[in-house]
Parts: sequence; structure tokens; C-alpha cells
Amino acid sequence: MFAQLHNRYEALLNENNFVTDLLATMEEKTGIQKKYIASGVVSLISLYLLFGYGASLLCNLIGFVYPAYLSIKAIESKKKDDDTQWLTYWVVYGFFSIAEAFSDIFLSWFPFYYAGKCLFLVWCMAPVTWNGSAILYSRVVRPVFLRHQATLDSVVNNLSDKAKNIADTVTKEAVNQALKHDKNQ
Repeated sequence: MFAQLHNRYEALLNENNFVTDLLATMEEKTGIQKKYIASGVVSLISLYLLFGYGASLLCNLIGFVYPAYLSIKAIESKKKDDDTQWLTYWVVYGFFSIAEAFSDIFLSWFPFYYAGKCLFLVWCMAPVTWNGSAILYSRVVRPVFLRHQATLDSVVNNLSDKAKNIADTVTKEAVNQALKHDKNQ
């Protein structure tokens, strides 16, 4: 298993993208192999997540920036599979964020909470067959959604109707006020 991870790590470092180009430039200027530079950066980020101030921000950036970038690329591509992958990630991320909003005040006091959260988010976005988003969506989110779909549809339709009525009322009132203002001048 370790050999497989090592091979995947090496393949990742040899892909052609912005990060690997930056690592190649650093390797050229310093003479240090890019695998050591990348390992050092990952180690520093890991240590910061474990002991650093503001680990919450770093963890949230890791959980947002890379998936957002790949989501934009997925939108721009012709393939549907990558769209589904990243939509699944964002649905699971949304559920996690809502759950975390209620539990974060307690969980953030646990040692290494942000390192664990970051590992969870990386698992959810990982390009592997045992991707966390796919597993959590198929085993938790989807069954709950299908069980309550009729109720959720009803609530969404009611809220949409109410929002439309409010928007119509506000628009009419604004037009009436503007007309009154014009008459008074």
C-alpha cells in the first residue's frame, strides 16, 4: 500500500500544472528535488494545522480553494462525470458545514480538531474510488433525501411562492412610492 501511495505521489508531482511548474522552478533555483520541497510544504501545513494559530482559516481554505478551482474546470469541460463529482462534494461540504456550525464551538477545543477536519475534507475531495463525498452521499445524504423528497419539494415550492409574492409586493410599493415622489415635485 505504501508503495502505491508513493507511486501516486510521484505521478502527482510529474503532472503538468501550476503547482508542479512552481515546484520545478524552485527545484531549478535551489537544487533540491521537488519531491522534497513538496514534502516540506505538506509537513509545514500539517504542523500548522496541528499547532498553529488560525488553523481554522487554513483548513477552510484547503476545503474550498482546490475544490472551487476544479469545479470551475468541470463546468468548463464537456464531460459530465467531473460535474457530478464536484456537485457531490459541494452537497456533502454543505451538510458538513451546517453540522459543524452547531458543533464547532465544542469540537474546536479538542486537540488536533482542525487537522482531523482537514483530513476529512481532503478525503472528500480525493480523486480515489473510496472518495469520501461519494461514500457519504450514497450512504447518508441520498437515502435521507429520497425519504423526505416530497416534504422538501413542498417546502421549497411554498418558500418560492412566498418569495415571489414578497418580491411582487416590494416592487409594486417601490413603483408607487416613486410615482408619488414624482407627483409631489
